[in-house]
Amino acid sequence: MEPGRRNNKETQVMGNSTAVTEFILFGLTDNPKLHLPLFLVFLFIYLLTLVGNLGMMVLIYSDSRLHTPMYFFLCNLSFVDVGYSSAVAPKVAASLYSGNKVISYSECATQFFFFVGFCTSECYILAAMAYDRHAAVCKPLHYTTTMTTSVCICLVITSYTFGFFNAFIHAGETFSLSFCNSNVVHHFFCDIPPLLALSCSDTHILELISFFVIGFNVLFTLLVILISYLFISISILRMHSAEGRQKAFSTCASHLTAVSIFYGALIFMYLQPGSSHSMDTDKIASVFYTMVIPMLNPMIYSLRNKEVKNAVIKMIKQVKFSRNV
Repeated sequence: MEPGRRNNKETQVMGNSTAVTEFILFGLTDNPKLHLPLFLVFLFIYLLTLVGNLGMMVLIYSDSRLHTPMYFFLCNLSFVDVGYSSAVAPKVAASLYSGNKVISYSECATQFFFFVGFCTSECYILAAMAYDRHAAVCKPLHYTTTMTTSVCICLVITSYTFGFFNAFIHAGETFSLSFCNSNVVHHFFCDIPPLLALSCSDTHILELISFFVIGFNVLFTLLVILISYLFISISILRMHSAEGRQKAFSTCASHLTAVSIFYGALIFMYLQPGSSHSMDTDKIASVFYTMVIPMLNPMIYSLRNKEVKNAVIKMIKQVKFSRNV
């Protein structure tokens, strides 16, 4: 059924206005011929995301050599990657497969809440990982007393607290708006820019609040990361041994790669004026940071990390041995 024909049926009359009870996600394309290929691509990406991140979590849990602060944070990074990817990818794949683009008001709010919560938590976990690398490179003799178990747990709990408090603020503000006249969301999931564009309320103040709240979370955590790596760079340059410099750099390279990709996509998507938003461009950026980045992170950390590679080889040998026995 055409989206335009469903609008009147999917609204409930309240006085002189209408309140949307369901949304229609426009999706990535309205070309039916592309639905099946896109479904297969996104299903493959999501399954790879689950296998990579859950595999990383199991690997870190099962190998005692990886029971260190760096891998504790990496385990939580994998968890939030699965979290915000799962908030978006299954619904997108289901819509492409079935052709049903309808999402209820409550489903939209739930998707929005968990996506924002996990995505913001990732910002703070990446900042905690940068602080951990700073402690390891700049103050190696005090590392064990600086990054204690209680400190690591506190940093992770703080990351989730800030992440879901931010989600609570944004969800409360966004879904207190009036959505009338149209219920077609020109996006493939419930995100801030397309929902604000859909509202018939005055969103000027909310756009400013969203810009400053998102800006604080992104820029504060990015500042922590940049300051940490400034001190790390100074420490590396002061090292006399080329081998020592190489080892110190290799411990940070994976994290720097993940940070560059993640923050680049976030800043492009959210920290630009509302008038500069192009829905088509936003969709491309959104596919990148909702699906591609969670898939890439396990690859980035495993391909550039000898300890992870050794743990994978050890696990494979154990599986082969158990089969032979």
